[in-house]
Amino acid sequence: MMDATSEDLRSPQRQLIEWQIEHADLDALIDQAGLAAQPLDELSLRRLKKRRLALRDQMARLQLMLDPKEPA
Repeated sequence: MMDATSEDLRSPQRQLIEWQIEHADLDALIDQAGLAAQPLDELSLRRLKKRRLALRDQMARLQLMLDPKEPA
């Protein structure tokens, strides 16, 4: 038996919020990497940017599912 709290943890809205937080964290990490005394190597930076882009795509798809556009 699942209670309301367990369902909330798996809700699409909750997932969207988690992805938004992760996306913001990646933004900050990428910005800091450029300012660091010992910058990240190119491969690590590319991986971070690729993950950030994938998250943005996932968020956009989920947002469309949650709030579909009505036909004109």
